[in-house]
Amino acid sequence: MVESASLDHAIAAHAKSKFRLREAIKTGRSEWSVENVRPDDQCEFGKWLNALPLSDRMRKEWREVKVLHSQFHTAAASVLESATSGRMVEAEAAMAPGGAFSDISTKLVRHITDWKKAAAGGGHG
Repeated sequence: MVESASLDHAIAAHAKSKFRLREAIKTGRSEWSVENVRPDDQCEFGKWLNALPLSDRMRKEWREVKVLHSQFHTAAASVLESATSGRMVEAEAAMAPGGAFSDISTKLVRHITDWKKAAAGGGHG
């Protein structure tokens, strides 16, 4: 059974990622490399997601979050690459409402929130 606290933690961790990306845009530098950001199975949430029991990984919520989480990392890596390559306008556009990163980030948080509600209510997908 998925713990709602784990899903809350995922939302908080990804908010922190957004903050780090904004810092990279401001400074043109990051402690993170594009190669470290792109894989979706190296962050704490990605490791947790992949370690869930098969019964959880068979759920529609897991599959949706897994796909969106992967897209989130791809978009974050793209923003980081732009920011650290001096393409600040491009990076800012991706982070702005309607931008590629912003859209995928919003969808990911929404799906994690939906998963949390389903887990709390015992709903099945």
